[in-house]
Amino acid sequence: MSIAGGPLRADNDPDTAATPPKFGPERFFNRELSWLAFNRRVMEEARNPAHPLLERLRFLSISGSNLDEFFMVRVAGLKGQQLQGIDDPSADGRSPGQQLAEIEAEVNRLVDQQQSEWQRLHRLLGEQGIVVHGTGSDKEALRTSLRQYFIDQIFPILTPQVLDPAHPFPFIPNRGLGIIFDLQRKADGETVRELVMIPAALPRFVPVPGQASAFVPIEYLIEIFGDLLFPGFTIRSLGVFRIIRDSDIELEEEAEDLVRLFRTAIRRRRRGRVILLELEADMPGEIAEVLNADIQGHEAIVAKIGGFIGLAALSALVDVDRPDLKFPAYSARFPERIREHGGDCFAAIR
Repeated sequence: MSIAGGPLRADNDPDTAATPPKFGPERFFNRELSWLAFNRRVMEEARNPAHPLLERLRFLSISGSNLDEFFMVRVAGLKGQQLQGIDDPSADGRSPGQQLAEIEAEVNRLVDQQQSEWQRLHRLLGEQGIVVHGTGSDKEALRTSLRQYFIDQIFPILTPQVLDPAHPFPFIPNRGLGIIFDLQRKADGETVRELVMIPAALPRFVPVPGQASAFVPIEYLIEIFGDLLFPGFTIRSLGVFRIIRDSDIELEEEAEDLVRLFRTAIRRRRRGRVILLELEADMPGEIAEVLNADIQGHEAIVAKIGGFIGLAALSALVDVDRPDLKFPAYSARFPERIREHGGDCFAAIR
């Protein structure tokens, strides 16, 4: 049968269906860059003056948590391809190496904007009576207020570890936050480096006694009580850092024992390759060199952070009891039709 001189084709006939046109790389947007654009929109919600102040802080914290997970999974996957010599381009025509280069450039811009927004929110929070102390605060006043808390709650669980050729650099867990101290012994002038890892069980923000809604970041608290950690030493310099590790899990769908496979994958995940090393922007060069030497074989991205390291931790500040700085609480309404059937939703459906 034909119409207007041409044969009639059934589009669902695999033998006669027209072959769809092939689109070139220019028709596609890179998945990883698209995700970063999405996270930028999350971060931009923190800039929205129409949102209550603590909700803006929540958005900033979410953008930080999202970025951590992006490195742990997506960047880790691309790094793995690059290290295995896989150079196959994605649908948008970029090789793993090209994607990583563009990701690093975009992440640097995003992190700078996140830190700028944190500085703005930090100031606005202070104006509302929510104070986060830092290097510009009265150190002696904080020492007086928090000395007993530090001695009772923090000092007993800190374990300084010496860093020298006889002591290899210890394993740092994923999202591990630490401080390296460059010390000088008062007795003989000998220099020593010590690593203090901050246990995950400790709160990132410690309330200041006698000050309503005032907090000290745990790393700054350890810094101001460094003399208690290292008696007989002078602290010459120090640097805060954080590590992100590969947390991607590759599973074989045809595995005979999935339980064993998951157990093995989870154990391996804890010791994944270092993907990102975050350093304080003003970290002394000799301390940064110690960290760079430790992760040299990991091919990690090194980011210098000019502000607060680990923005995801800001979520703890959102819990401050200031309902005037949050969205109104949502009150759920029980569906009347279900109530009419004694709470039986299936009876209401029938």
